[in-house]
Amino acid sequence: QVQLVESGGGLVQAGGSLRLSCAASGRTFSMFAMGWFRQAPGKEREFVAAINRSGGSTYYADSVKGRFTISRDNAKNTVALQMNSLKPEDTAIYYCAGRNSYGSTNYYLRTYEYDYWGQGTQVTVSS
Repeated sequence: QVQLVESGGGLVQAGGSLRLSCAASGRTFSMFAMGWFRQAPGKEREFVAAINRSGGSTYYADSVKGRFTISRDNAKNTVALQMNSLKPEDTAIYYCAGRNSYGSTNYYLRTYEYDYWGQGTQVTVSS
């Protein structure tokens, strides 16, 4: 079993920055592909960013490309999401997700492809 715990959410003005972190338990984190998703009130959970197990490949939703950066530290069992130039439409609960990639170098973009989820952290961007 793997447990994921997010931190770093909060209230920020438009144009500001936040850094989310996700800490994973377990000894197999380096085998896990990781992702960040978000869910705004009344909307479905949507993909934000993904990273493969080594950290060598990343992928972003068009809405955050150029503003957000996903990274990981396998020695510390953490994955981070640096969010810059935040907009009010970025307001949502942000979730960290993980899945064992079984040696694959892939990243994953869909909610059903992930087996483990954190509890979420609220990000609110005021205009």
